[in-house]
Order: sequence, then C-alpha cells, then structure tokens
Amino acid sequence: MATTTPAPPAPPGAKPFVDWPRIGSLVVGQAAVQAGSFALLIAMSWTAVQLGGRGAVTAVTLAATLPRALLLLFGGALTDALGPRAVLLRATSVRVAVLAAGALVTVTTESLWPLIALALVDGALLGLTGPASGVLLPRLASQEQLGRANSLFSMVLRLAPIAGSPLGAWLVVAGGLPGAVAAAAIGCAVWLGCAAHVTHGMTRPERAPQGSSLLARSGDGFRLLAAHPRLRWMFVACFCMDLAFLWPAEVALPLRAADRGWGIGAVALVLAAFSAGALASAALGAVLAHRIPAHAKLVVTGTGLAAGMAAMALVPTAPALAVTAGAVGLLSGLNGPALITAYQQAVPEGRMGAAMSTFTLSGIGAAPLSLAVFTPVSLHLGVTGTWLLCAGLALLSPIAAALALRGSGTGSGKETDPAAPRAGARARTAQESTAPSV
Repeated sequence: MATTTPAPPAPPGAKPFVDWPRIGSLVVGQAAVQAGSFALLIAMSWTAVQLGGRGAVTAVTLAATLPRALLLLFGGALTDALGPRAVLLRATSVRVAVLAAGALVTVTTESLWPLIALALVDGALLGLTGPASGVLLPRLASQEQLGRANSLFSMVLRLAPIAGSPLGAWLVVAGGLPGAVAAAAIGCAVWLGCAAHVTHGMTRPERAPQGSSLLARSGDGFRLLAAHPRLRWMFVACFCMDLAFLWPAEVALPLRAADRGWGIGAVALVLAAFSAGALASAALGAVLAHRIPAHAKLVVTGTGLAAGMAAMALVPTAPALAVTAGAVGLLSGLNGPALITAYQQAVPEGRMGAAMSTFTLSGIGAAPLSLAVFTPVSLHLGVTGTWLLCAGLALLSPIAAALALRGSGTGSGKETDPAAPRAGARARTAQESTAPSV
C-alpha cells in the first residue's frame, strides 16, 4: 500500500531522491496559508478586545485552540487511513468555504458569536489537516535530502508570523475583521491549489481487513512513543527544546527589558537578531544540511543552544543580549530542522500521520505548559534564575538526541533502524509519482 513514511536512503551509486518542484509548491502554499492564518489571529484577537475585553479574547482563543488540539490525534489516524491527499483537499476546501462565509457574516454583524463560531470550526479543520501537512516532506525527499527540505520549510514557518502579524494589524485598520477573514480565505485557496499539485499521485492506502476504528487509532501516536525508544528520545529532544525556549522569549525578555529600563525597542531588537540568525542558518541548511553530520546538527548545536540561553540570562546590556541572541538563532536554525528530520526518520513504516499528530500536539502544548510551569517558579528564583533553569532544561535536548543516535533500542519487538532502507518503499515512491489522482 502507499504509506506516509520517509523515503529510504538511496541505493549505492543512485542519486538521492528529492522532488524540488513539489517542495517549492509546498513552501509557497504554506507561506500563503500561514501568513493568512497569523493575520486572522491578530485581527480576531483585536476585534475580541473591542467587543468584550479580556473575557472575549479568552473565549475566542479557547475556541480556536481546544478543537485543534483535540482533533490533531484524530487527524493523524485519518491521514494514515485515507492518505494525505484526501484529507488535505477535502478539509482545506471546507476551510476555504468557511472562511469565505465568515467574511460575509462579519460584514453584517458586530457581535462576538461569529468570532467564536469561526474560531471553533477553523480550529477543528486545522487540527484535522495538521498531521496530513506534516507527512508531506518525508514523501518528497529521501532521508539524505530530508534535512535540506526541512530547513527550507522552517524558513517559511519563521517568516509567516513576521509577515502575517503586521498584515493582520493593517487589515483591521483598512477593512476591519471581514478583510482579514477574506485574506485568510485567499491564502487558504492558494494552499488548496498548491496541495493539489504536491499530493498529485499520492494514492489512498489500502483498507486494512480488520483494522481498529479511527477513534481507537487516535492514540496511536502515544503508543508509538511507548514502543519505539529512538522515536521516544527524539520526541523528548524536540519537546524539551520547545519548552525551554518559550518562557524566556515570551516572559523573561520583556521583564528584563522593563527592569533595566531598556524599553520595548530592546525586546524587538533581540527578537529580530534571533530571527535573522535563525533565517540565515536555515537558508544555509537548505543548501548544506545533507553534508553536516547528524551529531553536529543535533548534539553540538543543541549544547550550544543551552549555553547560549544561559549567556543571554547573564549579559549586562541590550546590545550584548542582541548579539548573543543572534548567535543562538544561528544555532537554532540548524538544530530545529535537524530535530524534526531525525524524528521523522525514526517513525516506523506507515505510521507517519499518527507520529506527526503527537509531535504537533506537543508543539501546541509547549507554550501554555512553559508559561504555567516557569511563571510561578520565577516568583522564587527570579527572572535570571528561572532563565538559567530553562537553559538547563534545554541541555536535556542534546542528551536525548545523543541517546537516540546511539542505536536502536527495544520496545514491543525489534525497533526499525531509521537509517536502514525500508523494503519496497522506493518502489512505492516511484509508483506514486505516476499514479492517477484520487
């Protein structure tokens, strides 16, 4: 059957497989839909403030995030059962229609309920399609080239909020919430067209004769982590890094700037320096990631990130903090895509949808968990002490990655080595490139 698994290493003497035209379509489509989604988020939050203050913002935020988190796991099982093409095209088509209808409704009313309804439906659709989007790159590039593809894709994810947030603010001023919803619908329509090209020929997996129900398979992502040690260690590496980064960026940095009288400009300077460094190294990774050893990308850069975070907590001036943040960004631009790549390479055959649903859920959950854990801790340790604690947590990421790289462990049965070829996968990849659309 056609699976959502990484392509195996190229046979000796063969050129590593990478489908750059489709990867280009994926990048363009995701850039459009991500920028539109961030613009919509800013516009909805601002409109909710005007309509009902803090309570309204909380209601809209919960309406957008809870359905997305709940349906991510179901979306992973659905992707493994139906294939990414069926899930993406159908759910994204519905999302375009919902956003178009939302733009019309918000023109005729100025109450809170359309925002909550739109957030609920949009969040649910994003949860369904998240894992399907996450399985595409491993099907478009062999393991040797997957790092380059993830580096290129990470540039889009970093640029989307930079472009989408001011776009949302401008749309609110120029056309109000309906304009922002319409812009999100246009971005989603662009992604729909690109997704049709990217997934062309990706066939639907054969139906299992006596498989579990989709609801029962929604927990497969967690069962995978329990059964496969290498995958579990890579999950820990990714989660620890996400958890460690969020509190310093969201809370500690503004507190430090206010406490020392640096002003909001210093916060913007530090974040801009980090983003510039991350974008530069991600661009370098898109060209050279396949030539850099995995140990260097995962362990060396991860250790450097932890040390850089500790240095950021201790530097005395805003310019020094910005320079340090730029160096940390350079390491992050290599480490982040490498973590995702290694995680994808550790996924057993045919289980990419379930694995990516759990991975995406952990990314969404890292933000509130980081705030919930480290904010009360900072009342006792202070900003600097808690920042250093986050740096210590970040150090767990390269340790976990090193354990994953040491070799396969044992779970329920012998674990598949992600560096080993998967029998028949190359043949299936070749067949999918010429298979009819579904």
